[in-house]
Amino acid sequence: MKSLSATIASLVLMTGVVGCAAPATRISSGLLRYGLDAPRADCVGERLQSRLSLGQLQRLGKATAAYRQNDTTPGALTPSDLIRVASELRDPAIALEVGKAAAGCRVLP
Repeated sequence: MKSLSATIASLVLMTGVVGCAAPATRISSGLLRYGLDAPRADCVGERLQSRLSLGQLQRLGKATAAYRQNDTTPGALTPSDLIRVASELRDPAIALEVGKAAAGCRVLP
């Protein structure tokens, strides 16, 4: 299984995608592509959708995409990378909820 970072990176990128699917579904789909099993991917998607606004999810997605542009290993984003990106948004709720979702859904190693 890929690291939490790759999983969360995917979910974050998916939140910025415009489409018909609910944010939780887009987050979950992205996490599945990075190797997270369906129950945990769904758990993270549902938690973030219920606890963050669409605007917060979009900001997190854009920040993660920008962070990964210069990454030498774009398929991997560590949990600390994600928390760093979330904390740089100066919205404590985003960093808190990302950490809580990862821990609560047992995504952390």
